[in-house]
Amino acid sequence: MIVHDALGRRLDVKHPPQRIVSLVPSLTEWLFTIGLGARVVAVTDYCIEPAAALAGVPRIRGTKNPDRARIVALQPDLVIADQEENRARDVQALTAAGIPVYVTAIRSVADVPVQFEQLAAVLGASDQAAPGLAALRQALKATDRRPTRRIPTLTFIWRDPWMAVGAETYAGDLLERCGAENLGRRLPGRYPRAPLETFMRLQPEVILLPDEPYAFSQRDFDAFEVYHDVPAVRDGRVLLCDGMALTWPGLRALAALRDIAALIDPDTRGCDAPD
Repeated sequence: MIVHDALGRRLDVKHPPQRIVSLVPSLTEWLFTIGLGARVVAVTDYCIEPAAALAGVPRIRGTKNPDRARIVALQPDLVIADQEENRARDVQALTAAGIPVYVTAIRSVADVPVQFEQLAAVLGASDQAAPGLAALRQALKATDRRPTRRIPTLTFIWRDPWMAVGAETYAGDLLERCGAENLGRRLPGRYPRAPLETFMRLQPEVILLPDEPYAFSQRDFDAFEVYHDVPAVRDGRVLLCDGMALTWPGLRALAALRDIAALIDPDTRGCDAPD
């Protein structure tokens, strides 16, 4: 079967593929959610959910350094990758070895139902995927009722160097759908990096510290104490949050649209996502 992935690349894929290698943690989780776990023959070290189901699945190292030789030896019908999560050189090398690689390119929450639906069709799993994607589309419609005032929010993903969520990112779009003004957009780059002082000049009213990819915790609050004139620090609005909810594209968005909105503004649901 000839298909095209999210980058417009042409693939000749066995339909439906029975041996799948996933290089994307969020897509691994989704494959199991829609009942395709039995087809997954290998995943990355960072594919941690669903934990129990993945206990015996072979690992092929990380998202940025997959064991290409082992992947080829597994003779998969399809490898699933993502433009941001995985390196182009690995996609190219696997393709050159005769392995079809389907690449997604998720830059917004709205990309999820579109691209996951297309991938589900390639997997022969459109019926299994439909209910979850329909629920996500409904939740996205609710985000059109955005608050009139957006709350200036800064969301870090790393420290030393400090890095934040910027423009044209899934996390940035999620934040804005939940009532935030994503201050990271004011600095150059999709994930701008700068001294903490530079970020603090943006005067955030909320600072979010997710527990992945960098594992922010209470100990990191000390770094902000000297910025007592910054509204988020002054008002005690430096907050820990769920990194998977923020950065894993997929059905986690159903809860994330509600929970992150509540963090940004406790006085409003912001996004009326279903429970």
